[in-house]
Amino acid sequence: MHIEYEDSFVKLASLIGGEEYLKVARALLNSEDVTDEEIASATGLRINIVRKVLYDMFGKALISGIRVKDDKKGWFVYRWRARRDYADSFIENQKKKILERLKKRLEYEESAEFYHCGNKSCDRLSFEEAVEVLFKCPNCKNLLNKVDNTNIKKALRYKIDEIARDLKK
Repeated sequence: MHIEYEDSFVKLASLIGGEEYLKVARALLNSEDVTDEEIASATGLRINIVRKVLYDMFGKALISGIRVKDDKKGWFVYRWRARRDYADSFIENQKKKILERLKKRLEYEESAEFYHCGNKSCDRLSFEEAVEVLFKCPNCKNLLNKVDNTNIKKALRYKIDEIARDLKK
């Protein structure tokens, strides 16, 4: 099922946290400088859920908050505002982080030989680790055989190229 979102900010919020984030994001776009109580009322979500979502989005710099004194109650409340302009740069930064991780993983895959016993519940070992255990799996004691990681390297290169192309756009 493919859902179209009305705004990249809303789409990003939904990707980060699902339905609750989607509702909060929409409420933030519907009114500027809104309190957590107003968001809870508009979305039907419990106040503690709304606050959890707001603090997470604030931590990711997707929203901003200002502390103001509530004239009726006499205490301070936070008024929240969506930072729609930051959604695209947040996504770009995440892609850059992923790209760097993929490059490091490819470098690791290309720099070592790996060995495995064939048992899915056992870990793959580097050549150095395999030598230490005399090419016997430390988990199941089966003989370790060299692993062909060509497909892993090919998949990593493909993803790296795909993200790099996307970042150039």
